[in-house]
Amino acid sequence: MANLRDIKRRIGSVKNTRQITRAMKMVSGAKLKRAQERAEGAKPYAEALDRVLQRVVASAGEELSHPMLTSHDEVKTVRAIVIASDKGLCGSFNGGLLRKTRAWLEGEMGDKDVELAAFGKKARGAFDKHPGFKDATVDLKAPDFPSYAHDLAEAMIADFEQGEVQEVYLVYNRFDSVMTQTPVFVRLLPLDIASEDQAEVNTTAEAAPEVEYKYEPGGQQLLDTLLPLQLQTMILQGFFDSEAGEHASRMTAMDSATRNASDLVDRLTLEYNRARQAAITTEIIEIVSGAEAL
Repeated sequence: MANLRDIKRRIGSVKNTRQITRAMKMVSGAKLKRAQERAEGAKPYAEALDRVLQRVVASAGEELSHPMLTSHDEVKTVRAIVIASDKGLCGSFNGGLLRKTRAWLEGEMGDKDVELAAFGKKARGAFDKHPGFKDATVDLKAPDFPSYAHDLAEAMIADFEQGEVQEVYLVYNRFDSVMTQTPVFVRLLPLDIASEDQAEVNTTAEAAPEVEYKYEPGGQQLLDTLLPLQLQTMILQGFFDSEAGEHASRMTAMDSATRNASDLVDRLTLEYNRARQAAITTEIIEIVSGAEAL
């Protein structure tokens, strides 16, 4: 009978867990809709801004220059902004990103000094012992993303122009679909507006047109205004994509956990019924044997 009590207790425990995972799936599904709208809604703006910048640069030819577009002769120090999540229970969302980030640091960045600025408790916990780690000390909340992007962009521009860092990268999970989130490494500085291989944000950017454009104010003033805005937009897109990917990954993981819990309840229920049937059969045999002995 103790075995029956253990099985029944386990069934109750799994059912409670199933209720939690089902609730988490529903919550993540509701949050995903809003996050996906933010992530997808920001992309047309980023693409339009990139097209404008390409036209300005293409029309000006070699006349325009800007510190944010200028590559350093020697790259010694690289800064990487890593965006993960604050919470777990979201499948491989954090694990896959952090593994690829470590491989990237050991491979392409192996001979350079890398400063890490981590957003999200999972990223901060993974890299807190890295020599160049700098704790961002913020919890990720969607309403704060624009202020994060603005402050980060200003700090990155100042350090880059002063020569403290020679390259800046953004590392995050790009939101491709509800089922797919791809870790990407986007170079923020120096910006490469005219290059077609800046595909992380500019995959659908149109080629610079052949027609001549005249700007008021001049192209240099436009660059001074638009380049920092472009940098903020790229960082903000990273936050939006990471948020949507987290909720999508958690919803998928909790859906799988809920289905696994249901399967386990069915197996335990079958096991319980078999054990109960065996116990009843044993009792009947004992009763019949006792009656025959009398």
